[in-house]
Amino acid sequence: MGSYSIGEAINLLFERSKWKPKATELRMRQEWEAIVGKTISKYTRNMHLNNTVLTVYSDVAALKQELLLGKDALIQRINDHFGETCVTQIIVK
Repeated sequence: MGSYSIGEAINLLFERSKWKPKATELRMRQEWEAIVGKTISKYTRNMHLNNTVLTVYSDVAALKQELLLGKDALIQRINDHFGETCVTQIIVK
């Protein structure tokens, strides 16, 4: 085993542990408005990331419909924002 910088060691720890999905979900919550815009963010009640499946909760029917119709574009936008494939499917409830 070679030597690692602190950053590399932390990244390796996240990759090998179950912390990475939770850390990604937390970061997604924090950056949700930057990803989807102010209006969608305002009416998003909650979200949950389970592996690569993102579940988005909203009480607004029009928002649910917009998210359903634009799922593929939203998945692409999220993955581009994070620079990796962290979401492969979106469920809207």
